[in-house]
Amino acid sequence: MILGPMILNVKGLEKSFDDKAVLKGIDLEVYRGQIVALIGSSGSGKSTLLRTINLLEEISDGQIFLNDEDISDPRVDQDEIRRQVGLVFQAYNLFAHLSILENITLALRHVKGLNQADAKAKALALLDRIGLADKADSYPDKLSGGQQQRTAIMRAVALEPTLLLLDEVTSALDPELVGEVLELIKDLKAGGTSILMATHELSFARDVADWVVFLDGGVIIEEGPAKEFFSNPQQPRTIEFLQRLRRRAGDQ
Repeated sequence: MILGPMILNVKGLEKSFDDKAVLKGIDLEVYRGQIVALIGSSGSGKSTLLRTINLLEEISDGQIFLNDEDISDPRVDQDEIRRQVGLVFQAYNLFAHLSILENITLALRHVKGLNQADAKAKALALLDRIGLADKADSYPDKLSGGQQQRTAIMRAVALEPTLLLLDEVTSALDPELVGEVLELIKDLKAGGTSILMATHELSFARDVADWVVFLDGGVIIEEGPAKEFFSNPQQPRTIEFLQRLRRRAGDQ
């Protein structure tokens, strides 16, 4: 595929908590309109990597560039960077006391500066896009997990981020609801959204991601184009990991 300009460039990223090294020299690139899938076992460093890119965690060493700007520089306006880098967690993190419409309009008004009428119009259009316009006045606890997660993703998309980070957004969902969220991610890709996502959905990563990165113990073991990565892995640790996950999927 023809790649757009590079929007994220991570160089030599290291992160330690106390004396425990969690990320050990990560180099990573994401290009405009690309989906990059991070795979790896729990504790491999996927979530920490996403949180450092969003500046929720201070890095120990290395640099992070967003559109050629060094956002790891301590002098940057972190709030401004977070407007450009959306992060959606596996826990939906919707405000329970607000309707799903209000969850989206709140971000549009306070972050994008839209007035109430424009924010509502945009939020309704986004909810309509995911088939939830008729649920606009419902509160999160009245929605299924899949509906809540799609709302959380759309809340992030509403801010038109340069890069969307998704952290295992299907892992808290019942299996029958996973497809709803994955379909939305596929639609976002078709619309040109740049996405870096941690996922354990290997078939989705193979079919939808452009590039796959396998993290293990805070180190990138192997990476490459998605179809090639899954059909012809090169590293013994990658082969072992994929075989184990496929066996586990076959047992379920």
